[in-house]
Amino acid sequence: MDEQSKRDINKGKKFVIFGFITIGILFLVYSRYQNPELLTPDVIESVQRIAYGFYIALIASFGIIAMGMYRYHKGKVEKKGKDLSTIIALVTWNSKSRKIFVSTFIIYGVFFSLVSGTLIYQPEVSFSIHYGAIIPSGFIAPCCGELGYMPKIIIYLTEHIGLQIIPLNLVLQIIVSYLVGLNASIAISAYTISRKGRGASTIGAAAGLFIACPTCAGTFMSIFIGTASGIALSIALTQLQTLFIAISIPILIITPYIMAKKLRNKDGSCKINSESK
Repeated sequence: MDEQSKRDINKGKKFVIFGFITIGILFLVYSRYQNPELLTPDVIESVQRIAYGFYIALIASFGIIAMGMYRYHKGKVEKKGKDLSTIIALVTWNSKSRKIFVSTFIIYGVFFSLVSGTLIYQPEVSFSIHYGAIIPSGFIAPCCGELGYMPKIIIYLTEHIGLQIIPLNLVLQIIVSYLVGLNASIAISAYTISRKGRGASTIGAAAGLFIACPTCAGTFMSIFIGTASGIALSIALTQLQTLFIAISIPILIITPYIMAKKLRNKDGSCKINSESK
């Protein structure tokens, strides 16, 4: 069992690393096709096909990462070590924690979509009139934008509701939603953790709301402080986007380990039974 657990842990790590490296390569390779001067009518069809391949490869990469996380998690639980990573795995392996994780992942993901502009609601705009869109419909815009922002998927669901899927935003949304779900499942299971630990998780989740796109914070704030001020704030927050990423993700990664310390017995074992419902 120990040998199988070690294999699962090692393979899980390799899958996760391979998945993220593949995503990075996808972004870099596709950025080579973002020069509008080189996109003639003959070339644009080829770039469109490459854009479809980009999303197929991106989805496959997410699948590889998910498989890797599962195998790593499962291996840690079966090995039953006494390190903090094992404590985290044990705490989140039971059915109650999994339900909390899935619920939080979905709810936070939807909220992130609204705030970041992935899910768009414009009651004052009619997509068919203003944009000439067919309702419902969708397409991939293959060009042109900064690294990670193309190809973009545009979907018109109704006259006022649509989706704008940007690769970088999608990757960040999944990462942050996963980390928030992980933090929530541990925090709720470990009801005895300190308020300071929960506070760190909350700070990370709140900061993570604003890392997806340059306009999300301004859009959100303009509701309260006016359009002009909201735009000005959006521009200011654009400059701080890297800072938000730098702060939120590390906090969301570190917090489970802080909470895991609260759940470790003196002998290194976990206080919460992974089999509990």
